[in-house]
Amino acid sequence: MADHDLSGFEKSTFTHDGTTRRILRRGTGPAVIVMAEIPGITPKVIEFAEHVAASGCTAVLPVLFGEPGRDADPGAVGWPSAGRYMASSLWQVCVSREFTLLATGRSSRVVRWLRALAAAEHERCGGPGVGAVGMCLTGGFALAMATDERLVAPVLSQPSLPLACTASRAGAIDISPEDLAVVRGRCEREGLQVLGLRFRGDRLVPGDRFAHLRRELGDAFVAVELDAGAANPASALAPHSVLTEHLIDEPGQPTRQALDTVLDLFRTRLLGERPAPAV
Repeated sequence: MADHDLSGFEKSTFTHDGTTRRILRRGTGPAVIVMAEIPGITPKVIEFAEHVAASGCTAVLPVLFGEPGRDADPGAVGWPSAGRYMASSLWQVCVSREFTLLATGRSSRVVRWLRALAAAEHERCGGPGVGAVGMCLTGGFALAMATDERLVAPVLSQPSLPLACTASRAGAIDISPEDLAVVRGRCEREGLQVLGLRFRGDRLVPGDRFAHLRRELGDAFVAVELDAGAANPASALAPHSVLTEHLIDEPGQPTRQALDTVLDLFRTRLLGERPAPAV
């Protein structure tokens, strides 16, 4: 897939607490904050944002790392180019104090900026609240953002932090105990639902992590766990990115059903539509 020229997206910036980042925006209706996976806002992430916009929401993509629109598929750009881009984005994250990669029991500092962005977009776009999708490195951010009552539709797609290099980290997620208690309280009082997606066997997203979320949030945590064989075989990467690189965008495909589950959550919580009947 070629690089995306970002046509069809409004470009702006957002500043909070002295930090300014670029923003891409598409669509109308209540806002959904789309946080890209490493290495950044690839054409596949843009396709997901276009699905969000087509559902009746405003897709809002903060540029947290990488080059927006740049393709990172090794099958398209070659392993050397893809590897260099991946390493460059990881370096941006590693040298930043905004991201918590290894520590347990801590929310990343960038979440404060993302909460402020969500509040501003709620003011701008209106509606009953805001949705948020985190992917891979940003997966847990959607959970930590849900301490703010304006966040009513959090989605954790293959949440990969903290890096699962020990058993304790494999069974944790990047949120502080205090923030998790606030989210748990919202689930109990308000009926907040937290949606999580992963491929079984994905070493970056161990099953223990979802088991931990089930223990902490109970039935409010809804897990979509797919067999690795459901991943798009055209991707050169191991099954990981449910909504982007490993999506097979065809009716009846498990990954397409997972995408529809995400979009249905937004329609239900942000647009007031009734949930789609189970197939």
